[in-house]
Amino acid sequence: MEKEKKAGKKAEKAVSAAAKKVAVKKVKTKVSKKAAASGKISEAPQKPQKTQPATAEKPLQEPKGNLEKIKYIREASKKRNFQQTFDLIINLKNIDLKKPENRFTIDLKLPEGRGKQPRIAFITEAFAKQAKDLVGAVITKADIAKLAKDKKAAKRLASETDFFLADTALMAEVGKSLGSVLAPRGKMPRPVPQNINIEPLIQTVQNSLRVSLKNTPVIQVPAGTESMKDEAVLRNMDATLAAVVEKLPKGKANLRSVYLKLTMGPPVKMEVA
Repeated sequence: MEKEKKAGKKAEKAVSAAAKKVAVKKVKTKVSKKAAASGKISEAPQKPQKTQPATAEKPLQEPKGNLEKIKYIREASKKRNFQQTFDLIINLKNIDLKKPENRFTIDLKLPEGRGKQPRIAFITEAFAKQAKDLVGAVITKADIAKLAKDKKAAKRLASETDFFLADTALMAEVGKSLGSVLAPRGKMPRPVPQNINIEPLIQTVQNSLRVSLKNTPVIQVPAGTESMKDEAVLRNMDATLAAVVEKLPKGKANLRSVYLKLTMGPPVKMEVA
């Protein structure tokens, strides 16, 4: 009987120990789940996910030939919510701009036009009625006196206007009252005789470009807009370059480099034949 009692006690102890182990496991499992829910301990390690390597876009390669370069300029420039202009930049070398004979201003008629209407102001008394529907602003003799007193307004007008025309009879008054504002900007008016038809003259000016070389050996002018065909932009560029070379004392030998760019795009070096 005593042996049976001892065996029973041993069995109870074994069962009790086993029960304790099960209880401990349950507690650990609960703690593990709570910790996993709180983000402190993960229930099971996650296998790292395979990621596809990023493929870099191939950079655009600058082509040869000016026509191909114009196409490249379009591709390399981001689209904007306004119409960009093709800017032609001509860098010069070995030219002494302290000599007056090396400085120039020319009005060049572009073979393909500007691509957009320039802003023209006509300083006139004789053509005031006719010019009203043909140009952006008509400035009378009385207006000249007002602008002479208000330099801020005169500077604002100069910055907003591409070309000025003026009656020959008013040129002296313009030079005296507005010369200090217009001359440094290369915008002194083109004199207009009183006995001509101004409509064809204004049409010519609308397709013209004023090219100036003053104090720095750099010329920057528009060659068209992005709405124009590549061939038209190239013809405008070639015409401008030819006109500039003709005015330089050593011709092409005075050219350092020529670049073309869109308003917000990177400049691209062009070839000079």
